[in-house]
Amino acid sequence: MKRLKLLALFLFSALALQVSAQQKKYVMVIHGGAGTILKRNMSPEKEAAYIAALTKALNAGYAEIKAGKSSLDAVEATIHVLENDPHFNAGKGAVFTHDGKNELDAAIMDGKTLMAGSVAGVTTIKNPISAARAVMEKSEHVMMVGAGADQFAKEAGLEIVDPKYFWTKERWDGLQQAIKEDSTKAVLDHGSKKSELFGSKNHDYKFGTVGCVALDKAGNLAAGTSTGGMTNKKYGRVGDAPIIGAGTYCNNETAGISCTGWGEFYVRNVVAKTISDLMEYKGLSVAEASKIALDKVGKMGGDGGLIALDKKGNMTMPFNTEGMYRGAITADGKIEVSIYK
Repeated sequence: MKRLKLLALFLFSALALQVSAQQKKYVMVIHGGAGTILKRNMSPEKEAAYIAALTKALNAGYAEIKAGKSSLDAVEATIHVLENDPHFNAGKGAVFTHDGKNELDAAIMDGKTLMAGSVAGVTTIKNPISAARAVMEKSEHVMMVGAGADQFAKEAGLEIVDPKYFWTKERWDGLQQAIKEDSTKAVLDHGSKKSELFGSKNHDYKFGTVGCVALDKAGNLAAGTSTGGMTNKKYGRVGDAPIIGAGTYCNNETAGISCTGWGEFYVRNVVAKTISDLMEYKGLSVAEASKIALDKVGKMGGDGGLIALDKKGNMTMPFNTEGMYRGAITADGKIEVSIYK
């Protein structure tokens, strides 16, 4: 009898662990940018607005997954919500270049086929993530830039807006402050601890690039990233977000990754592809690989964060800044949203 009780207890414990593991199978992770995000500087109303926006985005993508749609559909739907929300540096509410323009970048990648698409420096596309997907699915190319990308998006039937659509007072004021502080240096889009090198005088430049990785019912991953870049940027500067392998990458055999931070360092370290390679060739977990890649960025002087999700539903959200707008949702619809360290 005692042996039967012990066996029953063992089986119950094993079942509980299995259920727990199943409850923590994530199907979507998102970020809204990393940087100097301090609770003492955040009003309760603004904090609530960010939490609501992240929750809305997760619900939008999860609805696609629950309906049996593809991970690409989920990523696109999720990022649409964030691009349309002026709290984030993507689409409506994007930061301004030195010339007072909004130049937007985005990328998306299909983990099943390794097909990818991206746009950079676009100025009239309401939702750049959809333009990136159109490049992937409706052209033979991977990346399009500037006026040509805007024209392609228009011909592809995407929603085109007057550039004034992207204007917000907060971002405009941020540009004026950046120019006033140092008109020859760009201020980082995410509040870098090294921002004094770019003329910032303790201002909180936490301008949130957005990203999403999703895992659908068929077991396919997709990743996407969208951004307005950095405040006061010049000369057509492009960061890591639209560069496949740097700020965005996805492979069903490893993971989907979307990065946010000091883009130049992510490009130089090919961060997203490095994570995938560490998993593929060294057998590391998604968390181990992500930590190594982000540590390299930090050692070189860069900062930021990333989100990653593997084919088994394991996720990680490391960052080396004071905070990162981030969230995740499990297969059974449980939402987790965080902001601070």
